[in-house]
This record gives sequence, C-alpha cells and structure tokens, in this order.
Amino acid sequence: MSIYQHFRPEERDFIDLVHQWKDYVESTYSAKLTDFLDPREQQIVTTILGRHAELQFGLFGGSETTERQRAIFYPEYMSVVQEDFQISLFEIAYPAKFVTIEHRQVLGSLMSLGLKRGKFGDILVDQDRVQFFAAKEIADYVRNQLQSVGKAAVRIEEIPLEHALSVAEAWSELSATISSLRLDTVIAGLYNLSRQKAQLLIQQGIVKVNWSTIESTSFECGAGDIISIKGYGRCKLISIEGKTKKDKWKITAGRQK
Repeated sequence: MSIYQHFRPEERDFIDLVHQWKDYVESTYSAKLTDFLDPREQQIVTTILGRHAELQFGLFGGSETTERQRAIFYPEYMSVVQEDFQISLFEIAYPAKFVTIEHRQVLGSLMSLGLKRGKFGDILVDQDRVQFFAAKEIADYVRNQLQSVGKAAVRIEEIPLEHALSVAEAWSELSATISSLRLDTVIAGLYNLSRQKAQLLIQQGIVKVNWSTIESTSFECGAGDIISIKGYGRCKLISIEGKTKKDKWKITAGRQK
C-alpha cells in the first residue's frame, strides 16, 4: 500500500521531502531542522514519523501557542532543547500614533525580501505592538533589509522568545457529521451554510485552505487543514473520527471566535 494514497496528489512533493529528511537522520545519525511548517504539513509529518519508533521529532514555533512551527527530526538516543529550533523573535517599532500596521502588510513586506514563507513563523499583532518569528539563519539579513511596512518606516529589534506577545486566538470546538470531505460540504457543515452558498463562496475565490486560494468545490479536506473565508472567519479541521453507521464522516473542528 502506497503512502501517497493517504494524502492529496499535490502533497506528494512534501511527502517525498519528509522521507528525505528521515533518510538523512537515519544515515548520518544527526538531527535535521526544517523550515516553519503550516498545520497541515505538521499533520503529514506526524502521520509519517509516527510509524518509525527509532526516529523522534519535535515541533516548536517560538511560543506555546504558535500555529506555524519548525520541526526537528533526530535519532531516539538524542534529546533536543528549545534553542535547537533556531528561532528569532523580532518586534517592529513604527510611528503608531500616525499609522496602523496590519498582519497582511507585515507578511507582504517580509515576502518582498525575497525569502520563502517557510523562513517566517507566526506574525503577532496586539493593538499597536507587532512581532514576528523568523528562522535564526536569516535573522541578520532581515534585520538589515526590513526598513518599511506598508507606508510606514520601521526598525526592528530582536528580543527574547519569552517576550512574545500573548495573542492566542480563541477557538470554540465543535463536532459535525457530514456526507463527504469535499470542501463545499465541509464549509456548509462548519459554517452552518447551505451547500449552494458554500459553492458560491468557493467560486468567488474568497476561500483559502492553508493560506492558498482554492476554487475547486470538490477539493478534499484533511486533518490539520485551516479553512478561511473572507467575511466569515476561520475554522480548523482538528480530526476526522471516521464514518458513522449511516456512512457519514464524523469530524471535530475549531471555529475562531
């Protein structure tokens, strides 16, 4: 039985990468640190590595509540500490009395530096304070290159991880029984909408799964997916419990309050 059949076709490259990381650790007897992974990628890592008792892995994103996290794969006889995840925390100083900085502006400015999204973790915004996590290997470059966010001139300062803002999002847990794992059906069940309304939202291009716009109503959702709809908020598919006697899927999810 192929491992690929348990995942989406477009996830095959990432699955291959996970196996490359695993093979590296097993052949070199040393640890492997990844970029920041989104929740779905973390789910894939957990599924694949959970089958290999001789190989351990850890996840950490800079604080206990981060969504995006780096992974470390390591032999069972090794141990890892927080510092091994090589994460820097930056706070952005800007003229808050005159301008407002939003999450999307920070992400856009970071992406304009020519670095991969995987080099950055969560972006934390709490009123006029803004912070972001970054891979330590690109910290000096970011410190020297990030000079503006939106129309605001900024300067950034690296601060200890324990000074990260506590802006954990509030989620309410819910259970649902749905006829399939198609995106339109999942949206209808989690957002209490008709399937026709869910299909319209998808076709309008305002639905994202794991930060990528999805316009296929038949896209199959999986555990770990983050679904966001402009104007409706976010949901995360925590687990898929299996099928009921009536051949429907029982799922557990979180809905952003």
